[in-house]
Amino acid sequence: MSDDERRGRGAASVHRVGGLLGDLQAADEQPVAPRRRADAERNRAQILAAAERLFAEAEQDPRTVTMDRIAKAAGVGRATLYRSFPDPSSVAVALLDEHERHLQGQLIYGPPPLGPGAPAGERLAAFYLAMLDLLERHLPLALGAETGPARFRTGAYGFWRVHVRTLLVAHGVRDPDPLIDIALSPLSPELFRFQRHELGLSTERIGHSLTTFARRLLAPGDGSGDRDGDVGSGGGGG
Repeated sequence: MSDDERRGRGAASVHRVGGLLGDLQAADEQPVAPRRRADAERNRAQILAAAERLFAEAEQDPRTVTMDRIAKAAGVGRATLYRSFPDPSSVAVALLDEHERHLQGQLIYGPPPLGPGAPAGERLAAFYLAMLDLLERHLPLALGAETGPARFRTGAYGFWRVHVRTLLVAHGVRDPDPLIDIALSPLSPELFRFQRHELGLSTERIGHSLTTFARRLLAPGDGSGDRDGDVGSGGGGG
């Protein structure tokens, strides 16, 4: 196509815009992706809001939250729901992620002892308390998202591992990797449910024990005492 032909086509397009054909052409040329994205975001928001209500009502048994129930509560079709989430667990992960991100931000940028600037033992103790609070408020979501082997594959668990490893290294633990998951094991949603709802322990009692454990594990002056694998054996505050 010559330059003149290109200019002629452009001019014709400009002239057509004034009439009915131009209106139809202009409408046809409008991008549809933004509208589709807006619809998808609205559907996602409805799904998450409905699912959060259902998980809250489920109390300690998230198995009662099914894809059918989520779709009906959200007012969307099953196909729409499955385009965003493959199963109820993935919905729970998305919901829990919103709450966990806030805590992650505090660990990186917040004031001590949860954030940087405090001794490793105090930071671990503060982390335990923050996680207990999250589990107390969102246990059904945690049970739906982070039970069994799936717990170790979530992005949040990977973040907690990095955080705890950082504290262990800062304390001077020479071989921190085997200890990371041991330090995180008291925060299992299943264990928390057992202690809170079967044994009837209060979050205060659980929290006191965990903060004592954290301070003894990373007691001041014991950072180099793990040469023989005896981390924190010298006792400590708590």
